[in-house]
Amino acid sequence: MAHFEIYVSDIEAGKAFYGQLYGWTFSPMDGGEEVNYHLAESAGLGEGLTIGMMTRPDTPHTAGSAVRGGTMTFDVSDCDESYNWALANGGAEALPPMDYPGVGRCAYVEDGQGNIVGMISPAKGSA
Repeated sequence: MAHFEIYVSDIEAGKAFYGQLYGWTFSPMDGGEEVNYHLAESAGLGEGLTIGMMTRPDTPHTAGSAVRGGTMTFDVSDCDESYNWALANGGAEALPPMDYPGVGRCAYVEDGQGNIVGMISPAKGSA
């Protein structure tokens, strides 16, 4: 994967949520002013991976409805800690933390703006 985008209705809330959850910082992208496009940066992102955040062009689906689009899952040092932080800061439960043998501890949250994101603390020895 080279790039993905996160669509939100409130850019500042999205930047705060993802910035705290995954440690990303954001800066406006030149030429993206019309849709309030921002690029994420972090030392933990894979080489060549870019992340964009922009204003959602339509109304988000309601929380708890069927997932539209894909989900993204990122490594975190402590799945339970990140999950609890997300719930305390505008996120909603999508899938509580669970252990998957040989994979790690994984959870999913809804970000408060209609997107579902995952977090995983990989099992020792897994890639």
